[in-house]
Amino acid sequence: MARLPHEMTSDILCRLSVKDLLRFRSVSKPWCRTIDDPYFIKLHLSHSLKTNTNLSLILSHGEDNFFSVNCALFETTQRLNHPFGEQRKTLQILGSCNGLLALVDDRDRIFLWNPSTRKFQVLPFSEIGFSSPSSTYYGFGYDPISDDYKLIRMVQSHGNNDEYFHSEAKVYSLRSNCWRRIKDVCFYHKFSREFGFLANNALHWMVFKTPQSRNQELVGFDLGSEEFRFLELPECRLDKVLWFHINAVGGDICLTSTYRETDNVVVDVWIMKEYGVKQSWFKLISWKEPHFMPWSTVALPLALAKDGGKVLFFIEYKWFNRGRRVDSFVWYDLRSQEVENVVIRDIPTSFEVNWYVDSLVPLNSNA
Repeated sequence: MARLPHEMTSDILCRLSVKDLLRFRSVSKPWCRTIDDPYFIKLHLSHSLKTNTNLSLILSHGEDNFFSVNCALFETTQRLNHPFGEQRKTLQILGSCNGLLALVDDRDRIFLWNPSTRKFQVLPFSEIGFSSPSSTYYGFGYDPISDDYKLIRMVQSHGNNDEYFHSEAKVYSLRSNCWRRIKDVCFYHKFSREFGFLANNALHWMVFKTPQSRNQELVGFDLGSEEFRFLELPECRLDKVLWFHINAVGGDICLTSTYRETDNVVVDVWIMKEYGVKQSWFKLISWKEPHFMPWSTVALPLALAKDGGKVLFFIEYKWFNRGRRVDSFVWYDLRSQEVENVVIRDIPTSFEVNWYVDSLVPLNSNA
């Protein structure tokens, strides 16, 4: 039987799932070399991201329970067995990027995990330069300039009325498997632990410019230059809203504000189409009277459908609601403004959500 050219073989294989590729490594030595090749790993990841295939939602429930939902079907969940042992009391996903999950436990130990390949890595310990930190902000992402995965940790400690202030920012590099300190941040944290989101090759958090400030500002950390910059928000009164959230949708920064207008509840969804340009914010949705939403819920947009005509929302209960399912998903049709429930079997009652793409991205074998 004639052999296919290597380029054609790679083109066929890059369309398969990671589960199939791991099985096909045993077909032959040439296939094994192809699948393990760094160029092919990037080719497979690029194809998945461009075609919106091999995508999943990772649901975090309880202290260390993780479930996967295939986004092509949205039918049922699959439990993910993490490799960190039963001694981990609490595990939280602090970031998801290109098939790697970054997790932190209740003792601030950090792990990287590829659920598709079942490989994981414990990050080296990095001591904090002062005692009793009051807040720790994390973020995880990929820097295409250095072809490196980076994790940032920002720690602060401050007393009342500025009686003292300590701050420290460090970046971990997967390529070098070490931490290094970067210049201190020019803003303040007021919450004990926050996780940044990734958009436009930068990590983002809501912060305060001064300790006395009541208004939060959006700050971004460029993973290439490792510089911080403030980004302007759209002209919406965040101080008047019941709840607001900022995340990434379709690679763009998305701000959601929920507020009361007379007797209605309104959910506005804003998208920044040109990164860093305030004038590029536009209102994608102004959703009045979301009837399925009791007062204890918030609606968080997660993604656009492939045809761009619908938005997937995560409906999260902020307070316990006795006697009914807690968290769920719906599709919102941008043209008809109709809502369609997403029925997923075996879904947990409450959870946090992260996007995930199945990939072969390796971890540091020398760690």
